[in-house]
Amino acid sequence: MSEALGLPTGVTVFERGWLSSNNILFVGDEGSALVDSGYGSHAGQTVALVQRALGGRTLDELLSTHLHSDHCGGNAALQAAYPGLKTLIPPGHADAVAHWDEDVLTFEATGQRCDRFRFDALLQPGSEHRLGGSAWQVHAAPGHDPHSVILFEPVSRTLISADALWEGGFGVVFPELEGDAAFDEVAATLDVIEKLAPRIVIPGHGPVFEGKARVAAALSRARSRLSSYVQDPKRHAAHAMKVLIKFKLLEWQSISEPDFADWAERTPYFSLVHTRHFAPGDRREWLESLLAELERSQAIGRSGGTIFNV
Repeated sequence: MSEALGLPTGVTVFERGWLSSNNILFVGDEGSALVDSGYGSHAGQTVALVQRALGGRTLDELLSTHLHSDHCGGNAALQAAYPGLKTLIPPGHADAVAHWDEDVLTFEATGQRCDRFRFDALLQPGSEHRLGGSAWQVHAAPGHDPHSVILFEPVSRTLISADALWEGGFGVVFPELEGDAAFDEVAATLDVIEKLAPRIVIPGHGPVFEGKARVAAALSRARSRLSSYVQDPKRHAAHAMKVLIKFKLLEWQSISEPDFADWAERTPYFSLVHTRHFAPGDRREWLESLLAELERSQAIGRSGGTIFNV
């Protein structure tokens, strides 16, 4: 939990592990709000963190920067805990949420989980939304997700960057995996962030960071990584699939190799990415190469036919 680094009054950041996005809690005279709710398997922990921080107060609003499962997986649990909770999402997938289309929302495609939730209003890019007594600008941030938004408070120059910018880079560019050009959108979003000139950045994952030099360094790292992906899209595709494997292992902690192979076979993104970026070739050999690379980098371990998180 972070209340340091000159964050605006009433803002608390719950820094989570990489399975769940960071949660940002606002408490002020105008009410309380949470930005992003983490992954479904950690929903109980999210609710407990919010309840402990609020004491006897209610949670009035819930905002999702985008609808990846690690950012909205706790929405349903929070709505159950706070029946009057007003939930806001970016507009791009509003129809998919209303009809709960898990194909469009990519939960099925990525082999992840998210309990069904409702929404009450939209976070429209170009608008402002009051959080903790301050007006936060809503900016479109396509790239990692075509419908993602970021939030910026110009007085304290605080940015909630979601997965558009971390101190070490940015999130997987999912549209590229599906054949939709999006690297230019990542670059444009990084340009938007640079023009906003944030003093404090609250990323979707990892610690809060502040200061002109650290923000500039983060942008430089992100642009360097993006350049390497533009030059070699296959590198990005392989990285993305290793991220999906590692992410799922954070949920499982361990799994037998046959059960992993079965999960990968049933998860559409593996077939899609292999066909688009790596075929021809045996998919099982390709999966083995991904596991071997993760093991060499000490991101996973393997022993006695079991794959485990490290």
